[in-house]
Amino acid sequence: MTAAVRVLRYLRVSRADQNVALQDDETAELITRRGWSLIDTYIDHGVSGSREKRPELDRLLRDVRHRGNVVVVWKADRLFRSLKAMVTTLDEWASIGVNFVSATEAFDTTTAQGRLLMHLTSAFAEFERNLIIERTKAGIAAAKRRNVHCGRPRVRLDDDQLRELRAGGMSVRKIAQSLHVGISTVQRRLLTIAEVAA
Repeated sequence: MTAAVRVLRYLRVSRADQNVALQDDETAELITRRGWSLIDTYIDHGVSGSREKRPELDRLLRDVRHRGNVVVVWKADRLFRSLKAMVTTLDEWASIGVNFVSATEAFDTTTAQGRLLMHLTSAFAEFERNLIIERTKAGIAAAKRRNVHCGRPRVRLDDDQLRELRAGGMSVRKIAQSLHVGISTVQRRLLTIAEVAA
């Protein structure tokens, strides 16, 4: 790390009746102990970590490119919704020279040990993704061997009804809406009917 460490700090509690004091104290102590400069603090108060949009997190993600070079949190789960989100975000930050430090965990990309842990975490996340893909493929293959249809249920359309609606001047979009099916489903079926008739 260079001498000029500019810290952006993120704190979050899920419920409005909770307090960020513990997170504030422990992250502030870490920053002071390391002699870093706190540039800004971003606090999402009463905001669930599962939410896609968090106002202060969104602001942090915009600011991180030009205001700081270290992001400090109390725990990684205050910032990241999942291991995948963590790995993706930290890879992106590493590419622009931004480090990540958790005040209460071993995640600290300013140290060799912390970077090693992040590489291991990234490897496990990739392993988990590959396992999910393999299980999905194996499940689909097993279903096909048993002649079980995978995906959405097949839509059965009445050809006579389709011909009648189309002959009555109804658009494909309107037909799809009236039959509660997708437009492409109606288009494909009408094409098949036309080919059979020819």
